[in-house]
Amino acid sequence: MAGTAFSDQQVQLSNFRLRIWFCIIVILVMLGILASRFYFLQVIQHDHFHTLAENNRMSIVPVVPNRGLILDRAGLVIANNFSAYTLEINPSKVDDLDETIDRLSAIVDITPRDRKRFKKLREDSHRFEILPIKSRLTEVEVARFAANRFRFPGVDINARLFRNYPQGVSASHVVGYIGRINDKDLEKLEADEKLPNYRGSNHLGKIGLEESFEDELHGRTGFEQVEIDAGGRAIRSLSREEPVAGNNLILSLDLKLQQIAEKAFGQYRGALVAIDPKTGDVLASVSQPGFDPNYFVDGIDQVHWDAYNNSVDKPLNNRALRGVYPPGSTIKPFMALAGLYYGKRSPATTIFDPGYFTLSGSSHQYRCWKSGGHGAVDLKKSVVISCDTYYYGLANELGIDRMHEFLSKFGFGQLTGIDVKDEVSGNLPSKEWKKRRFKQVWYPGETVISGIGQGYTLVTPMQLAHATAIIAGNGISIRPHFVKAIQNSQTGEIKSIDFPKEQPFPFKAEDLALVRDAMVAVTQPGGTAARAAAGAPYAFGGKTGTAQVKSMKQGEKYNEKTVEERYRDHALFIAYAPANDPTIAIGMIVENGGHGGSTAAPIARQVLDYHLLGKIPAAQIEEAKVEEEHD
Repeated sequence: MAGTAFSDQQVQLSNFRLRIWFCIIVILVMLGILASRFYFLQVIQHDHFHTLAENNRMSIVPVVPNRGLILDRAGLVIANNFSAYTLEINPSKVDDLDETIDRLSAIVDITPRDRKRFKKLREDSHRFEILPIKSRLTEVEVARFAANRFRFPGVDINARLFRNYPQGVSASHVVGYIGRINDKDLEKLEADEKLPNYRGSNHLGKIGLEESFEDELHGRTGFEQVEIDAGGRAIRSLSREEPVAGNNLILSLDLKLQQIAEKAFGQYRGALVAIDPKTGDVLASVSQPGFDPNYFVDGIDQVHWDAYNNSVDKPLNNRALRGVYPPGSTIKPFMALAGLYYGKRSPATTIFDPGYFTLSGSSHQYRCWKSGGHGAVDLKKSVVISCDTYYYGLANELGIDRMHEFLSKFGFGQLTGIDVKDEVSGNLPSKEWKKRRFKQVWYPGETVISGIGQGYTLVTPMQLAHATAIIAGNGISIRPHFVKAIQNSQTGEIKSIDFPKEQPFPFKAEDLALVRDAMVAVTQPGGTAARAAAGAPYAFGGKTGTAQVKSMKQGEKYNEKTVEERYRDHALFIAYAPANDPTIAIGMIVENGGHGGSTAAPIARQVLDYHLLGKIPAAQIEEAKVEEEHD
């Protein structure tokens, strides 16, 4: 029995020792795991967790760069920036948004217009965390809110840069505007891998030069490392990478010439483009009526948006680049060149104009604007008196496809390549075009009316000016452009942009000289623009045009006085000056203005007088005096 008891004790002792060793091993393993975890966290992952710890007390704040300036050719400011305080709300941190805005309005003057704009911004930009409720606060408003800030979680005041357009409506379609970044903009920035450079930015260019030269104007975003408290407020700056301001655009635009042209339009709607034929510089680009781009910077309010968007005058439409019109008789100098080039006409070729043209085998009469006709007409006279019958016959002899081939060399029916987006190409018809567009054959009568700039032919004022510049430049074509140079914001270095010269067609010098001589005669006694050119101390070439808006029945006569204003004919005019060495070429239209010689040409004359003589029209001088007295 004693041996059995001793044996049991030995077994129990052995089991106890095993349990002790097992516990020791488990403890050692656990200590090893704990030690390895300590090593992993404090040695291997040291940098990671150090960064997280630092982020709890530090924040990386993007620093938005100054947007580049936009200047005219003389350095006059068209777009700049200024800093102001903005009251901003983070909707995700506000329980009752309407109640918060109501309480804020007791401290800061928040108008119904501010509320509507804020609501629209929320609808359009729901992915943004912070939105402005009131911009450009006064010092008193800033002080009032600062004293009550503790009552408004999720609301704060920040200093922001604001875009400013000191010229207001002037050149608005050229410059465009900036607007708040929306979801569509974010997607495009992300697709273009530009999103990191827009951290902290709320705006970008929407139309015009602001959009087309966004990459130059925006600059490079900087960053500031700041220490923050438990409430997320900045305590001190730890480091800073300075932003790089956007570059400045120096335009070819002559702002004073632009404003002279805009005022010359008065209450008329229309467009005018003036180009230097030697350089392709766009000196003026008018689209009337215009709009004030300042309204769009913070998000346009509903009142102004409705006024612009619903206006029958369509002030948001850039007529200079997107307005398409029949060229009317302004096409005739180009048709005359085509006749000379293809050998269908010579300077001495004379036709008899009885007041109408009839196609062979047809009884339909295509009437000239002058009842009874002009009698014997040669090429020069056909341009000077704008004889329709001459060009009916010429078009019929050339055929629509030759006309298409020749006129396309002047840029008709295609984009000019101007350095802003959204230009349209107009339309230059051909047999193939009509078959593709309408699934129909081309008829001879359609060729006839195309000869006087009617029918399917549609041009923009920019195209008219560009084509006129080619004639004025002795057949040399230079791509029109608004931006003349780019100024580096850091170094001040100005880099000019070069534009190559092209000769789109081997024009004969004598043919161009003949047509230019005819265009000069248009502005002299006996010509259709003689009255507008009267008394000019310089010679210039031109061509008037009238484009039909409302179709007239066979035999029905047009009477401007009995036609509703918006159905009256458009008035067109092209010109270049001075005649011997042109420095400006103009293409323009006055919508529903009637005759080119009586409405459009006088506007162009004011532009030419200022460009060549520095002469401000007397009517505008008187207007300026009245404004000064009123001020």
